[in-house]
Amino acid sequence: MKVKDIVEALNLKVLSAPEGLDREVDNCYVSDLLSDVMGNAEANHAWVTIQTHKNVAAIASLKELSCVINVKGFTASEDTLAQSNEDGIPFLSTDMETFEIVGRLYNLFHQK
Repeated sequence: MKVKDIVEALNLKVLSAPEGLDREVDNCYVSDLLSDVMGNAEANHAWVTIQTHKNVAAIASLKELSCVINVKGFTASEDTLAQSNEDGIPFLSTDMETFEIVGRLYNLFHQK
């Protein structure tokens, strides 16, 4: 699945790096604890979080994540979005709660 497939299926707002919408997504990782993501997320995962600061972009790049999805209407800061544009890793946003977006992502990844 590609990031753009998730954007379309879940009606997510693209905040940055639209050129990264063709990145492959294999799974999803959910955490607001940066050290947890650094230790456990894998390349090609979508990261669901409320975190919006510049370190999020750095970790997404370091871990080669496919995209970052901010929940509950949170929007990454301007310097975070600028960094994500440089790295080509899209930041996306939704008004959904974490529980809802993760359930929908699970269903997308496990469609028959």
